[in-house]
Amino acid sequence: MKENDKEIENLIEKMMRENTLESPSFDFTSKIMSQVLVAEQSKIKAYKPLISNSTWIFIGISLIALTFYAVYSNNNTSNFEIAKTYSDKVSALFSGIHFSKNILYSLLIVPFMILVQIGVLKNYFDKKYEL
Repeated sequence: MKENDKEIENLIEKMMRENTLESPSFDFTSKIMSQVLVAEQSKIKAYKPLISNSTWIFIGISLIALTFYAVYSNNNTSNFEIAKTYSDKVSALFSGIHFSKNILYSLLIVPFMILVQIGVLKNYFDKKYEL
């Protein structure tokens, strides 16, 4: 077994003496770095929000206008009668369903906690990937 190992070692040494190490060309590093820089520049994308500022402004103005319309409209009695009719129908649909207090609390708290997590995670990733 030891003789076999020695033969293998001798064969490897002989092969290593015969073959020399290949050296890269003179400008090998500069070529690689230029390719890395091109790849890095192609990965960078400008931040573009899903909803533009003009859209947010339009949504805000629309909500304010609807609020003023609902508060200052002249025919308040007809609006309340229509709302009462629909609220009676909706309450009749759900009159047979009873939830425990725990379920009601969870239905109120879970969406709030999701909104908090979205804000915290957004800030975390904004700080982590600042350009």
